[in-house]
Amino acid sequence: MSYGVGNGVRRGRYVRAVIAVCVVLLLLFAALGAAIGSLNRDVYSAGGFVRQYLEALADHDTHTALALPGAEPTDAALEAAGLPQDLPTTLLRSSVLGSITDIDLVSDEASSPAAAEGQKSQRTVVYDFRLDGAKTSMEFTVKRAGTVAGIFTTWAFATSPLAVLQVTVLHEAHFTINGLTLDTRAQAAADAPVSFSNQGAYLAFAPAVYDISHNTALLTAPAQSVPVVTSGATDVTVEAVPNTVFTSQVQDKLNEFLDECTTQQVLQPSNCPFGIEIDNRVKSAPVWSIADYPEVALTGGESSFDMPATTGQAHIVVDVQSLFDGDLSTRDEDVPFSVGISVTIQPDGSLAIQLR
Repeated sequence: MSYGVGNGVRRGRYVRAVIAVCVVLLLLFAALGAAIGSLNRDVYSAGGFVRQYLEALADHDTHTALALPGAEPTDAALEAAGLPQDLPTTLLRSSVLGSITDIDLVSDEASSPAAAEGQKSQRTVVYDFRLDGAKTSMEFTVKRAGTVAGIFTTWAFATSPLAVLQVTVLHEAHFTINGLTLDTRAQAAADAPVSFSNQGAYLAFAPAVYDISHNTALLTAPAQSVPVVTSGATDVTVEAVPNTVFTSQVQDKLNEFLDECTTQQVLQPSNCPFGIEIDNRVKSAPVWSIADYPEVALTGGESSFDMPATTGQAHIVVDVQSLFDGDLSTRDEDVPFSVGISVTIQPDGSLAIQLR
């Protein structure tokens, strides 16, 4: 009788142990399933994939950002978008990146069904964030790339998030972007003629803010801050215009030219913009001076910086005798004139000025 009781006790203990093990296993499987679900939702989701890219840019970790599948556009994709290929990667460096903070997922929605066999489903992901302190957002398109161990979903950018900055520099070739000075002519063919205005295209990170300007000894372009929050082409125009040093140098050279003209003691100084016709007999050598110099104001033209016809005043003093009655008199008067000029900057930095 005691033997049966002992067996019953052992069987009860065994059953309870089995039940306990099953409960533990169920809890472990539930935890594992929850963990897998959480990872697929937060890390291995389309939104989580895009967050990796944004956080890499926030950390100025360009290597990680570019290593994400689909981050860099192919030449075929650029061609399909009507953009130039073989673009320089000069701007794909950490030193040109600014600040990205407060990264917040707005939406992660299907943008196309996994319809045809062989196609991957795509999702549209939108994030809010602060770009150099300013609140903005950007939309990304990603696609399923496969799975890891048949459990975790992997993703790739369906459209590269990188931008293509197409920079036009008017009246110059150089520009400065986030502290980096670039020469657009570096992309021109070796035998290409020198152009007054130039263009260059560059791969660049998006989202990012690009501060673009031009500031040299003679030319200045107003600084502009360009937030780039879309992939593909972003057009930027940099207009380099003469600064006060440039204008002052041209004014001095024009004044010197006009002063040289006044040394000619004739009524019509040769190759000069002023002169006078006198019908009476000239009795003394004409003495010229400049009463009012034309004020130089330059604008960019097709191939030079131009000053349109601008008025000035020369002054002449000369003795004349009337052919009618022989009376002697002195012509002492201002003579209005106008002059236009074209100016180019020579390779050595000097100015070449030509009358128009």
